[in-house]
Amino acid sequence: MLRHVFAMHVPAFARALGLARTLDDLGPATAPLLASGPAGVAITFDDGPHPDGTPLMLEVLARHEAHATFFLVGEQVARRPQLARRIAAEGHTIGLHGHLHRPHPTRSASEMERDYERALAVIADATGVAPRLHRPPFGIYSPTSLRMARERGLQPLLWSRWGKDWRKFTTPPEIARRVLGGVAAGDVILLHDADFYSAKRSHYRTAEALPEILAKLKSGGLDTVGAA
Repeated sequence: MLRHVFAMHVPAFARALGLARTLDDLGPATAPLLASGPAGVAITFDDGPHPDGTPLMLEVLARHEAHATFFLVGEQVARRPQLARRIAAEGHTIGLHGHLHRPHPTRSASEMERDYERALAVIADATGVAPRLHRPPFGIYSPTSLRMARERGLQPLLWSRWGKDWRKFTTPPEIARRVLGGVAAGDVILLHDADFYSAKRSHYRTAEALPEILAKLKSGGLDTVGAA
């Protein structure tokens, strides 16, 4: 069980469980899910859609002609289906982050069954997309929830870099510094477009940091991932 909890921090644990943390970890069959170029990185956003945060991120991405992956929460999609639809319409990849944002190890097998089915249904209804990428809340699977993801044909994708943008006192320059320090082709970058499950208004700091992140990735010859 410890491997499931710490896989997002410990590459050896992620490898032992077969969990992708980078684009290079995706096998030949799943790599096309994220259609990156030879020097691609994946910008990913968790926890939306959010009425303020998601449009802000979409506007910045459009200005920079960049693409991202949005790991959506079913309960938020149910409240704002038009925003989920917009994400897909603007060419971004839709991933699944669950229906409720609760840690998998605290939930029963029957709860997890319902969670997967509700989230997949509401996202497909809103966007016309059946998600193929999955990231659990907090990046933590239980053995049961990981099995269920794979039974549904979902590809787990964690991350290799993060901005820690959910924190209350993190600043936009700190977010950009954490993301960009040592970033390389194949990295998967974790950010958030919502503050439902984190510090209030944290998404505004992420939106402020995003232009610098995208500009420096581009100047370093690193393309952002496009939707498959």
